[in-house]
Amino acid sequence: MSTPPATPPDRATRRRVALASCIGTAIEFYDFLIYGTAAALVFPKLFFPALGSTAGLVASFASFGVAFLARPLGGIVFGHFGDRIGRKRTLTITLLMMGLSTLFVGLLPTAATIGVAAPILLVLLRVVQGFAVGGEWAGAVLLATEYSPRAQRGAYAIYPQLGPPIAFTLTSATFLLTSLTLGDTDARFLSFGWRVPFLLSLVLVVVGLYMRLRIEETPVFKAASRIEPVRDRSLPFVSVLREQAREVVVGTLALTAFFTLFYIATAFLTSYGTNTQSGPGLSRVAVLAMGVVSGLFFAAAIVAGGLASDRYGRKRVVLVGNVALVAVGLALFPIIDVGTTAAFGVGLSLAVVVLGIIWGAVGPLLSEMFAVRHRYTGASACYNLSAILGGAMAPIVAAWLLAAYGSTALGYMIALPGVVSALSTLLLPETRGRDLVDDPVTVNESAPSDSRAEALAD
Repeated sequence: MSTPPATPPDRATRRRVALASCIGTAIEFYDFLIYGTAAALVFPKLFFPALGSTAGLVASFASFGVAFLARPLGGIVFGHFGDRIGRKRTLTITLLMMGLSTLFVGLLPTAATIGVAAPILLVLLRVVQGFAVGGEWAGAVLLATEYSPRAQRGAYAIYPQLGPPIAFTLTSATFLLTSLTLGDTDARFLSFGWRVPFLLSLVLVVVGLYMRLRIEETPVFKAASRIEPVRDRSLPFVSVLREQAREVVVGTLALTAFFTLFYIATAFLTSYGTNTQSGPGLSRVAVLAMGVVSGLFFAAAIVAGGLASDRYGRKRVVLVGNVALVAVGLALFPIIDVGTTAAFGVGLSLAVVVLGIIWGAVGPLLSEMFAVRHRYTGASACYNLSAILGGAMAPIVAAWLLAAYGSTALGYMIALPGVVSALSTLLLPETRGRDLVDDPVTVNESAPSDSRAEALAD
């Protein structure tokens, strides 16, 4: 028996959903990046003072990386509920967990006040944050793509993908304004100024929660639930490993280099740029100001990548981005080592432009690559596993390589994963135009879509 056609969502609804997905990923990356910035600038002195400058920085970045260990578990748990009970309710939970854990970091006493309990509590809050983030991104992207017209999925997926540049710009801007207000000195900034960006996350959470409560479940998920009742499905995690393990592995490897460069650019370079011994020794204000500027380039590149994926295909855009990443990785530190603010800005902007091209095409790619019954889980798996492989250890390894071999080694650290990701991209399927209700495992990509999916797509 055929399923009655669903009423296509109107343009106003699609825009409201796109905005809700954008705010969610902006909060996700804002929470992550303010922690990364604080890990570079203040946490070694406030939470790991007994370890000294170098060891304290490594420990601080290790606390940054511990969240990546919680992300796969969050992806499995929230992916399960997202595939079983729906995208909207799951995303409301992840938003609250992310925002509250970040707020509590901003309220946390330092080691000078509560001793060893301070870094322990910091790590625990970071784990909670990582657990929530593990389920956020995939759901936000599915929210946008499952509401969008078939031919414009890349364009609509731009909205959640704009979360990172918005977050990077907000992170740099809030730390910059705090530094300008309190002065580019350590005393007041270390006393309370670093807390301001964390506390401001509460405003973003309230706005994001308001937007998400105003939207409905995606039409694709509702249609799939009518066609294949939830109670008849196997566990999404088991289903995706049994039926699409290849896509999980290839998708993860294709994204690994993205996260290596992303966390080098957004977390490690903040520390490197202000380093007076092994780095260019720029002022904190100069480095943060360049972060604001590069965030605009990042956003523009994401828009270009998303639109290009609708025209030329997801796979081709990701491949071009990964090949360019290898070249930029090798050139990044020679450019920054010129030692001027302008050179730092050019290097950082080149890095985020390459990242934006890849990121703009990834959202629709992962949404279309997996069957609807385990789409949330599959997309989360690729996203979180690649973040672990590429991002969890990147700032820590970079700090060690810099001390041992100098900045030249950092270029190879970025370029080698770039080669792996480029080769893995060649193994990806081209997904542009796939039906989001039909099963990509069993349906021929060139076959005409059935009427139920056409009703949703158009």
